[in-house]
Amino acid sequence: MIHSASFFYLCLLLTNGVFGDSDEVKSVSVMEGDSVTLNTDVTEIQRNDQILWMFGPRETCIAEIHRQNIYMDESNRIFGHRLQMDSQTGSLTIINIRSEHSGLYKLLIFRNRGTSNKRFNVTVYDHLPVPIIFRDSSDCSSSSSSSSVSRCSLLCSAVNVSHVTLSWYKGNSLLSSISVSDLSISLSLPLEVEYQDKNTYSCVINNPIRNQTKHLDNISQLCHTCEDTDVIEPSRLIPLISAGLVILVIAVVVLVKYFNSRNCKQTTQEDLKITESEYTQIICL
Repeated sequence: MIHSASFFYLCLLLTNGVFGDSDEVKSVSVMEGDSVTLNTDVTEIQRNDQILWMFGPRETCIAEIHRQNIYMDESNRIFGHRLQMDSQTGSLTIINIRSEHSGLYKLLIFRNRGTSNKRFNVTVYDHLPVPIIFRDSSDCSSSSSSSSVSRCSLLCSAVNVSHVTLSWYKGNSLLSSISVSDLSISLSLPLEVEYQDKNTYSCVINNPIRNQTKHLDNISQLCHTCEDTDVIEPSRLIPLISAGLVILVIAVVVLVKYFNSRNCKQTTQEDLKITESEYTQIICL
């Protein structure tokens, strides 16, 4: 547990606004699951120095160094055992950081020569999925046979994302982009291309930290993905008809053989119903 006497006394003073805040807020961005360190810029903590870390709009006290002893609020349900403090500098490290750890962190440093404070605005970003490129299904149903021969509409999509930008590139040139700040179930961006287009296209999803890219390798193949749902070409009908006729002929042959075998069986049974005298006469003959 955190050192109680001085710790809670200082928290009470801060709540009543004894110490003013600096206007400067340092922005820190980090990916979920990574670790981040908030630096105090203190070279070495002296015996009488006191360092206090607080978090959130209520400025909840989460860690302290007092008389060179470290006290952590391990009962804090938000952080649990994720907090670490450097005994030499007082810098705070959050390991395996989560989205709920986003927010404002406040640092107070009490030294013989005065008091100073710093603030950090930490933003935790989710891991980025690789975007998916596919043909727009509405393009398959609405396009006419003449127009669908030369052009098709593609979609680049990503699901369950927030604070990201989705963009189409032609080579290194940006064609279009769309951004979302809140959590979005699905984010899609269209692109119309020609079947025989040989240019290099790519879809990129990014946030301030990282990006994921999906390259469009084969436009012609992707644009034909819904062709079977529209009109079947005559050249493709010939093999299908031939296969159907072969199956039909085989079925007829099997049925004919089946009925012939039944007739033969019935005839044999009727032949066996002759009298013994007739059988004798047949043998004598």
